[in-house]
Amino acid sequence: MPSAPESPVPQNPDDGAHAASQLTAVVVSHDSGGCLIDCVNDLLAQRMPLDVVVVDNASRDGAPDRLPADARVRVVKNPDNRGFAVACNQGAALAGAARLLFINPDCRLAPDAVPELCRRLDATPQLGILGADLRNADGSAQAAARRRTPLPMRAIGELLGRNTTAEAVEVDGLIDVEATSGALMLMPRALFQQLGGFDEGYVLHCEDLDLCRRVLDAGWRIAVDTSVPVTHLKGTSSRRRPVWVEWQKHRGMWRYFQRFDAATSPWWLRLLVPLGITVHFPLAALRALWKSRS
Repeated sequence: MPSAPESPVPQNPDDGAHAASQLTAVVVSHDSGGCLIDCVNDLLAQRMPLDVVVVDNASRDGAPDRLPADARVRVVKNPDNRGFAVACNQGAALAGAARLLFINPDCRLAPDAVPELCRRLDATPQLGILGADLRNADGSAQAAARRRTPLPMRAIGELLGRNTTAEAVEVDGLIDVEATSGALMLMPRALFQQLGGFDEGYVLHCEDLDLCRRVLDAGWRIAVDTSVPVTHLKGTSSRRRPVWVEWQKHRGMWRYFQRFDAATSPWWLRLLVPLGITVHFPLAALRALWKSRS
């Protein structure tokens, strides 16, 4: 995996303030506005010692400058949009705590959400990634928290509109899944480092699926804690560039297929997958553009 670009100096480089931290939360922002400020305030209100690293990908809304003046918060400002994977790796490189929480700025947390997730992570054998019960603003469940590995035939089915949500088999509030959403991922920092972090070949979308695949391949579990609801407002910054976002999503699908499944797929599938992605992109882009303007 390519190494992350050299990070700018954090705004709050006081390492002593983070020595007792039990968790480092990494928040990647890009024109996230008030959502970023709300998310950081929610993190600081958690009932456990933690620190927060905000990696900002060239926001123009000024939100990173309005974050709380708290010694637990560090801000890295990138001069351009380096993508989600690169920014997550930048934030993780500054972490000193044993646990990493990757969380989108459009997530809202109750004060006991992170401590409960940490308790579950520590108590569950061989748990590599733990997600929360992601909810829309109206309280409905988000399917992205409970996904299956996008094997080629499953991916084709998803492109055709078929449901790929993992079947819920709950045991004591925990559901084992094959993949969960990068909107909220808690994992041991040692495992993240062992796996080389996020693959920086992705810009936006599918990097979370890639990481989940490698976690499973390494013999670890992935699960969702249904006792921890988290509101995820979904796509607050991406609505400004819907066509670009869809392009990155489809580009990520192709990269994922090449990395994991192309070599073991029959010739006809190696032709069908890129064809399906190519045909699907303009339709998805038009739908996203229409939705952003409606």
